[in-house]
Amino acid sequence: MPKMITGKKTQRYSTEFKVKAVEWSHQAHRSVKAVAEALDIPPFMQSRWRKEYREGKFAMKRVKKAPAEAKQKIQEQDEVTRLKRRISELQEENDILKKFQRFQAEERRKRSGSSGNTEGNTE
Repeated sequence: MPKMITGKKTQRYSTEFKVKAVEWSHQAHRSVKAVAEALDIPPFMQSRWRKEYREGKFAMKRVKKAPAEAKQKIQEQDEVTRLKRRISELQEENDILKKFQRFQAEERRKRSGSSGNTEGNTE
């Protein structure tokens, strides 16, 4: 009886691809998870590549060009992160302005209330 061969077909990645993925994930504003999502790889694989990179298991070749789709996804993620940060700043500024308006309105009420009691005084 012939032997049945079963199992998953594993994806093989070039060393250049792995090195570029690791270099992207080492940038300060990028997380391992974000890079892994952009490259359509599991985050644990990205972490394993980072460890292998630290241990010097990859040839230290420089990659000239990244996959266009991955680069575009990462740029979009960077833009979303930047915009979220800006939204947060604007919300904080808006909250401060609202508090200042309430404070001014309260001050006006205090001033108008104290000056309104001068009706009994005649000159």
